[in-house]
Amino acid sequence: MTSVSKRIHVTGRVQGVFFRAWTRDEARSLGVMGWVRNCYDGAVEAHLEGDETQVDELIRRMRHGPPHARVVDVAVSEAETENADRFELRH
Repeated sequence: MTSVSKRIHVTGRVQGVFFRAWTRDEARSLGVMGWVRNCYDGAVEAHLEGDETQVDELIRRMRHGPPHARVVDVAVSEAETENADRFELRH
């Protein structure tokens, strides 16, 4: 099991459509730790930590998002580990 840390930047219609709450629920179901927050530019940013397979699966799901979202782009980059012990919504 390989542990990874990723920073995700999601653009499109991703605010006001429960994208953050949906991401939290998806992350928890997969056992991924970290956080998700809205950005001032209308995007959503997330920090994901955990098993590479589960993190990759969450990123795959984020490329589609919840039913009312319209994801245009998902940028993924390596991130420093924050040793998160849960997944939370940030403001």
